[in-house]
Amino acid sequence: MYEAFYGLNSKPFQLNPDPTFYFGSKQHRRAQAYLEYGMHQNEGFIVITGEVGAGKTTIVRGLLESLDPEKVVAAQLVSTQLDADDTLRLVGAAFGLRTKDVAKSDVLMSLEAFLISMATKGKRCLLVVDEAQNLTTRAVEELRMLSNFQYGNQALLQSFLIGQPEFRQILQSPHMMQFRQRVIAACHIGPLDVIETQAYIEHRLKLAGAKESPKIATSAFEAIFKASSGIPRRINSVCDRLLLFGFLNQQDSFNALDVEEVAREIFEETIGGETQISPQANLVSPSSTNAQFVNNASLGSGMSAALPPEQLLAVLNAEHVAERLARLEQSLLQLERINSATLNLMERLLHSGNLSADNLKVKENVET
Repeated sequence: MYEAFYGLNSKPFQLNPDPTFYFGSKQHRRAQAYLEYGMHQNEGFIVITGEVGAGKTTIVRGLLESLDPEKVVAAQLVSTQLDADDTLRLVGAAFGLRTKDVAKSDVLMSLEAFLISMATKGKRCLLVVDEAQNLTTRAVEELRMLSNFQYGNQALLQSFLIGQPEFRQILQSPHMMQFRQRVIAACHIGPLDVIETQAYIEHRLKLAGAKESPKIATSAFEAIFKASSGIPRRINSVCDRLLLFGFLNQQDSFNALDVEEVAREIFEETIGGETQISPQANLVSPSSTNAQFVNNASLGSGMSAALPPEQLLAVLNAEHVAERLARLEQSLLQLERINSATLNLMERLLHSGNLSADNLKVKENVET
């Protein structure tokens, strides 16, 4: 929509992972090196974790595209809350095996036969599991058992597990000791710092064909960093809206005030205009990796617009917590409906005479 206005040949800040826009920050290069190391080892597990939108999938996709299909057979699956048997079937299906209506023992034999056949052809098999934090303990154990498959002294399956930070906590469980012994390398991707944030934005604009436009002031880069906490996907969201904002206002240069206005709009759209932040609210610093929502929040009416920009920017850093609050609210509403239905049923029983107040009193006297 705005590409022609800025002289761009593509959209620089799309939200979907795109390896062509890969930016090699220090942490991303480290994660990529770990994955490449794992490929050379050809055994065990490589674990990569990071916040939502940190760029984990982009790194993995870039690696998969660089593999020689004549040498490596790669399968990728996105983990959901499935039982161990279902996870095993997904692994088989990802490698092209028939697993529907097949006994678990047959799935295991088919997988082992497939892996051996690939090894005899000089090919290696790689399994990439995304959203690994959704794996159950039993599912992780099934993956560990698959790593036991060998052909001579050669491991038949290499696995990369990509997940959010909570997956690191899952791995610390006492039940995961045997699995941890199979992890040959683990890496966590944190947020970009303010300098890397500016370099990241300039990198993507350059790849999209930017030359003299748009012009972004240093103060605007700092404001984008504060609004996004240095998480690449959040940076993309803010910058995409900033360019749209400039297109609608026919401006090709931006300062901190422009970023703050865009951040306010995103805040009102994502968190809503009904959240009032207490003056004593504990807003975390933008550089915090695990940003937390305010401690003292109460519902108001249209009060968010009165908040100063720096508070709005800080609240934006906690969008993922706001989503959790929304899910909690839905659960509370469902519980309220259940309680209401129970009360209505009790009232009908009382009025029908099946359980009158007098009967209750008599019953209490008898019991005493």
